[in-house]
Amino acid sequence: MDIGGFRLMNNLVDFFHEIGKLKGKPRRGWVINDIKNPESIAEHTFRAAVMAWVLGDKKKNLNIEKVLKMALMHDLCEVYAGDTTPYDSILPRSKKKRAELMKTWPRFSNAERRRLAKEKHKRENKALEQLIKNLPIGLKKEMKSLWLDYENGLSAEGRFFRQMDRIENFLQSMEYWQKYKKPPQGPWWAWARELFDDPLLLDIIGEMDKKFHKDKKPRI
Repeated sequence: MDIGGFRLMNNLVDFFHEIGKLKGKPRRGWVINDIKNPESIAEHTFRAAVMAWVLGDKKKNLNIEKVLKMALMHDLCEVYAGDTTPYDSILPRSKKKRAELMKTWPRFSNAERRRLAKEKHKRENKALEQLIKNLPIGLKKEMKSLWLDYENGLSAEGRFFRQMDRIENFLQSMEYWQKYKKPPQGPWWAWARELFDDPLLLDIIGEMDKKFHKDKKPRI
C-alpha cells in the first residue's frame, strides 16, 4: 500500500474509533431525569435509523438512502460537543428542584431561544469539523451537507428525519415512564403538540399513546 493509501486507512480507523465513543455516552435528557442505566447516544441513533427507514418507506418522494445517511450521522458531532437539552441553561443544582423543573416544558423568549440555538449550532459545527477533518474531501462534504440539512430542515428528507429523531426520543420517554414512572409525561406532550405535524408521524404517536397510556384519553 502506498503512503497515501496507508494514511487514508489510518484516518478512517481513527474516525471509526472516535465515533465508537458514542456507544458509551449516555443521553443527557435521561441523566438529568435520574434514569437508571440510560440509553447511549449510539443506541438512540440505531433505533431512530430503523424507524426512519420503515416509516420513511411509507412516504412518497423521499430519498430513503439520504434519510438513512442523515440518521446515522446526525449526532456524530456529540463525540466532542456532548449531548444537550433545552433545560441545561436553567438547570438547578438541587436534585429536588431539578425534579420539579422536569414537570414543566421550559419557555424562553424568542431572543433567548435564538441565542441558545446559535450557541449550540456553533459548538456542534466546530465539533463536527474536528471529527471529519481527515476524511476524504467528498465524504467530508457529504457529511457536512447532511448535517446542515438535518439542522435546518433544508429538504423533505431533512424535515422528515428532524421529526423522526424526536419521535424516537418520545418513544423512549414513554418506555422509561412505564418502567420508572419518570420522566414526567406532561412536558413531552406539550413539546409534541408544538413540534409534530406530519400526518403519518402523528398516527404513530397516537398508537404509542394507546400502548403506554391505556388508562388515559388520547392526548394528540
